[in-house]
Amino acid sequence: MNRHGTGGPPDATRPGWPVRSAYLAAPGFEPVLAQELARRGAGDLCWHGRLVLSAHPPVASLWALETWDTPEEHDVPSIKGAARILRAIQRNWACYAPMLHRRCALIGDALPPLRPKPLVFPAVAPDAHLGAWTLLAPDRLLLSRTKSSPFINGEVEFEENRTDPPSRAYLKLWEALLRLGRWPVAGETCLDLGACPGGWTWVAASNGAHVTAIDRSPLAENVASLPNVTCRYESAFGLDPQDCAPVDWLFSDIIAYPARLLALARRWIESGRAARIVMTIKFQGETDHETAEAFAAIAGGRVVHLWHNKHELTFFWQRDPS
Repeated sequence: MNRHGTGGPPDATRPGWPVRSAYLAAPGFEPVLAQELARRGAGDLCWHGRLVLSAHPPVASLWALETWDTPEEHDVPSIKGAARILRAIQRNWACYAPMLHRRCALIGDALPPLRPKPLVFPAVAPDAHLGAWTLLAPDRLLLSRTKSSPFINGEVEFEENRTDPPSRAYLKLWEALLRLGRWPVAGETCLDLGACPGGWTWVAASNGAHVTAIDRSPLAENVASLPNVTCRYESAFGLDPQDCAPVDWLFSDIIAYPARLLALARRWIESGRAARIVMTIKFQGETDHETAEAFAAIAGGRVVHLWHNKHELTFFWQRDPS
């Protein structure tokens, strides 16, 4: 277990250092999550694989795949004892096992099975209550009755379409729309900024919405030729929202500096021309935490790190219906 902090490394496997929150990083993004938690005052951190433990109450995290917000530690001298504790609390549990794999598997075998199938889009997120657990040591169980993601370890698996989309970027939008619990449908209009090669346009159009795709480069032919897709070969940043008809959805998967994207998002929000926005915030080099936090501070918006995101976050915004 890797430990980071000041005043001596905390050891979450021993009593005396209570775990009050835990955050699961996406693979390879442990340093980014650690930076964010330091900015948010999470205190000394103790790493258990990709799960970072804190003695402080939960803080809002943009980069965690999921937050364990009600952690409890239990002494468990046996596999049966661990399973007994978990079963007595609730039915559904997801295991995170960066170590002690065999012991975790045996405990898992004694619990009601979880066998989620890949999701077929369009779909909504599971609504069944799901807790999380791990072994910090052979005789030390950490569990959380609740966590922020309804998915096992924050991982969202789809039944993929390997034929029609021109790139795998469509999976990000599938996951984003699943998180929202709604998606473009027939009769709705979408504007896709920086649409090339057309993965996000394909998602919206394949669900029946009309999409206007904005990019200086052409879309993949099979997407551009769809009857409900209109292509405009111009700059997404040069487009004046005031010159556009109102749209139900504004999409953007543009590669651009976060500060420039923030200005773009604010311009569209202030224009009143978009009812909903889904935008990828991409980072080049160092993570711009300040701009990410500025996105998260926009009224009506939220920022998350999707399972299908890389060094990027996804910004959601929707207009107040009132």
